Amino acid sequence: MLKNWGVAIFAAAALTSVMTVGTAAGALAQPLPGTVSTEVRMKLERDSRLSVTETVHVPDGKTVKRTVPLRLAVGNDLERQYQVTDARVEGKGSANVSGDKFSVTLEGGQATLTYTVVGAVAPVGDALEVRWQVAGGWDTELDKVAVTFSAPDSPTSVNCLAGPVGSSQPCTSADLADGKGVRAQEIKLGAGERVDVAIGLSAGVVPPNAVVVEQSGLAAAFALTPISGAALGGLLVLLLGGVALLWYLRGRDAAALASEVGAVSVLVRDQNNRVAFASPDGVLPGQVGTVVDEHVDVVDVTATVIDLAVRNYLWIAETEGHDWQIVRRNPADASLSGYERAVYEALLPQGVDAVTVSELRGRRIDLARVRDELYADVVEKRWFVRRPDAERSLFWWVGVVIAVLGLVATVVLALTVGNALFGLAVAVGGVALAFGARSMPARTKRGSELLEHVRGLRGYLHGVTPDDVPEEDRELVFSRSLPYAVVLGETEGWLTKFGQQDLYWYGNAETSTDFRRSFPAFLGALDGVLAQAGHLRSLRAPNP
Repeated sequence: MLKNWGVAIFAAAALTSVMTVGTAAGALAQPLPGTVSTEVRMKLERDSRLSVTETVHVPDGKTVKRTVPLRLAVGNDLERQYQVTDARVEGKGSANVSGDKFSVTLEGGQATLTYTVVGAVAPVGDALEVRWQVAGGWDTELDKVAVTFSAPDSPTSVNCLAGPVGSSQPCTSADLADGKGVRAQEIKLGAGERVDVAIGLSAGVVPPNAVVVEQSGLAAAFALTPISGAALGGLLVLLLGGVALLWYLRGRDAAALASEVGAVSVLVRDQNNRVAFASPDGVLPGQVGTVVDEHVDVVDVTATVIDLAVRNYLWIAETEGHDWQIVRRNPADASLSGYERAVYEALLPQGVDAVTVSELRGRRIDLARVRDELYADVVEKRWFVRRPDAERSLFWWVGVVIAVLGLVATVVLALTVGNALFGLAVAVGGVALAFGARSMPARTKRGSELLEHVRGLRGYLHGVTPDDVPEEDRELVFSRSLPYAVVLGETEGWLTKFGQQDLYWYGNAETSTDFRRSFPAFLGALDGVLAQAGHLRSLRAPNP
């Protein structure tokens, strides 16, 4: 009798258990009307493949989409790579794998999605972990996500996270079911959010098949690798080598500019025992400015015009209306350098014997030949190896081309094999070369030595006094020194010191002129005309 009662009680309990499970299953299978829900059943096969069946309920007339990434970041520039195979949909919809994405489209009604995941099992210490995003990438809110999992052996742990990607919010519920399974559930999953389930297993239950690769995309393309590191190291060596070379070349110039240089001896006595001015190394006023700042400037040409007048090639006369006339006094001869002849002919072309500054302003003279001849002249004198402007331009264009090629290589490498830092390193090197082009036309050793002479010439202009020059020689010494004072920015001091009134190369036959007042005005007017001509920098005197 007791035995029969025991059997009855056991049968009743079993029936109650079956009804409870059936009721729970029924609750999972009955979504709220008008909502989207999914029931996910996962089974781990003995060959480590994860078989997944998703039963998705979609309201009639509604279309939903899901995009599942098959590469998930795991830190240290690494990604976990999954593979989805045998994807198919029973019902209205489609599923396909393209690149690193698994895409699903479902239409109204109930649909069953089945697929196989390879790469879900990873070794973690002395155990295994099965991980998969059972829900994620939906473009709509899910009312409910129910998950079940089974494996050849009993799971040892379960960790279920839900919410935005990267969050650590736990699922509504997750626990180890009796026997060999796991149950989890999430209520109200927002669009774009995910349910990520990680299940622990004992080692040896199945072989691990997780695949971990270097991070894809821009982060991986620009990751520091042995190849990109070698490229950056090579670039650093080249940059340091270039800096060292410029430091040597420019340091030589800096030493010439910074050293203490006294006044050079430019006052000499001729065979008649007359005191005369002789420039150091025979340097001409226009050459002085070009060697000092490596550019042909307006002031270089202005100083050359004054020098031509001092040497009796031109006559400068002040006229009425605050204007000046430049008159041909002697023709250009073989004594003139190429750039001096170019200045002479630019002011007074063939057939023109006189011109006023105002007429020059209206004529807009072309100084391109003057610039070219003066650059060629400083190269011929071996103060520069190549024309400074041509060298600057060459290195600038080479830098631009290298930078563009580096950018193109960066894009191509980023989109293909990676190591985009290699291309970026080339681009940075090109930009550095383009910006450094302004410092490239370093002077030769002879050019650096000339800087010392020029500084000594400046010292002479500062230190000499009228008492140092015999009265009968002052006009000539003052006049021959004046173009150098103009190009070195010492005009005002030189005029104040000597204050010449009557000069053989400047004046006015009708009225008396105050040279100390009219000459600076003439310089300003001539500078303006030359600046309008173009091709030259409009600067005041260089400062060696």
